[in-house]
Amino acid sequence: MSESFTYKEQVSEIIETLELETETDKSILKSRFLGEVLNYEQRKDHTKKYYNIFRFIVTTGSILLPAVLSMGQMDPAKLPKNFDNISYWVSWTISLMVTGSNGFLQLFSLDKNYFEYAITTEQLKTEGWQFFQLSGKYEDCESHKEAYKSFSKSIENIKRKQVEKEFSGKGDVNKNKAGGKKEPKFNFQDELMKQLPDQHKLKDIENGINQKSEKVNEMTNLMDQKMSQLNLLMKSLEDKKDNIPQIKDNINEKKEGIVKNITDEIIDEIIDESIDKSKTKK
Repeated sequence: MSESFTYKEQVSEIIETLELETETDKSILKSRFLGEVLNYEQRKDHTKKYYNIFRFIVTTGSILLPAVLSMGQMDPAKLPKNFDNISYWVSWTISLMVTGSNGFLQLFSLDKNYFEYAITTEQLKTEGWQFFQLSGKYEDCESHKEAYKSFSKSIENIKRKQVEKEFSGKGDVNKNKAGGKKEPKFNFQDELMKQLPDQHKLKDIENGINQKSEKVNEMTNLMDQKMSQLNLLMKSLEDKKDNIPQIKDNINEKKEGIVKNITDEIIDEIIDESIDKSKTKK
């Protein structure tokens, strides 16, 4: 028995013991889940065979080619006859096999496909065992009936992701070529506004108006403050204007007093000098 057949027997027996709503659900598990596991496991084994063969040729040829070329550096007397022709064709054959094998690996993406098939197979198996045991993401489910839809959704997601990896970008390219038009860019904000109800749109507009009103009120308050300061300045200037005549009178009085004092001092000095002169003459 092969390993895949053993797995098929085990899972088929477990599916028969599950308590599901209808027999159709059991048939879907066998056809979709078990069938996909066996399909990807078969594709994995098929790809693995060619992947290992070509990798073996590349690795072995990469080792033998330098060895054959280095033998040509030996003493010609110790080498067999026609060694140059033999080494030439052997080197050419090895190089061709290594280059061809490496080219086939890249052309058919054997390494990438092998790893992806192996990962997908193990993901499907792990998801299946978690469903059968009601563990992992299904531990909150009380029965297989309750977990059936979630399990089916998980299987389809794994299958979809694998298909997207195998044919990534192929559908979009063909669509663009056929239509001859570029896909429009996705605008998240526009799409969000389309999905929002009208009440949300009105609420957004109301919020915008409120924000604008707050800014207008702030500007109005600032203008009122400036006008109050300007009024105080004007009033101060008017008060000073009213006091100008009084200030002039004070200045004139002080001016007259200063002039009178200076005049009195000069007269006193003149009188003193006259007295001194008269005394000197006597």
